[in-house]
Amino acid sequence: MKRILFLLILISAPIMGQNNILFEKANEAYNAGNYPEAVSRYTEVLKNGEESAELYFNLGNAHYKLNDIAESIYNYEKALLLDPGDKTIKNNLEFANNMLIDDIKVVPKSGLSNFITNAISIFSFNGWAWIAIIGLVIFSILFLLYYFSIASKWKRAFFSFAITSIIISFISLIFAFYLKTNTQNKEFAIVFSEEVSVRNEPNLRGNELFLLHEGTKVQILNTFQEWVQLELANGSTGWMDKSSIKFL
Repeated sequence: MKRILFLLILISAPIMGQNNILFEKANEAYNAGNYPEAVSRYTEVLKNGEESAELYFNLGNAHYKLNDIAESIYNYEKALLLDPGDKTIKNNLEFANNMLIDDIKVVPKSGLSNFITNAISIFSFNGWAWIAIIGLVIFSILFLLYYFSIASKWKRAFFSFAITSIIISFISLIFAFYLKTNTQNKEFAIVFSEEVSVRNEPNLRGNELFLLHEGTKVQILNTFQEWVQLELANGSTGWMDKSSIKFL
């Protein structure tokens, strides 16, 4: 087992080193204003199996500089999936969305629902999971201190902090489970066609409901052969050609 692990490390080390070099060269190209080369280098890192919020964010920035709005939005959205609480990514995504042809108004949520959603979105699934684990570790330490303490005032203090840490851990687990379930149950995509018709049926005979343009984000509700059923942020639904979108 140790030999296999050592062999895997030997194999992966050169690839990781190569990716770091490619990433640095991509950053240099971007800073020099050579955006096509930056896109090529960042994409090569992705093809090598490397993924990170920073990588997708930088790739989104390079595409934005080239006025590839659909690509920039796609990569900003990918970055947000890995780091949903990053304000810089959200700001750049908002700038890119301002360039869209389709002005789709989001259906407003209630105050409490919106507050809860924003609170959960501060961290990713992994972030909440780590908070839950750290909370459990802190609880274990505080419980031991409570158990072995002699003074009653310290016992009360350790007990109170232990209860607080286990509550935080429990809430974090709920948030992590919610994010995981929400991600698994919802599938999104970005429109990459310059213009595409959305119809009331999954075929060309269906009536045209409205048009969508590149860069618009849609939620995928269903698939049928080469068609997908979508829903927009304003609640509008319909069917469109699957080849017109790129899944997140």
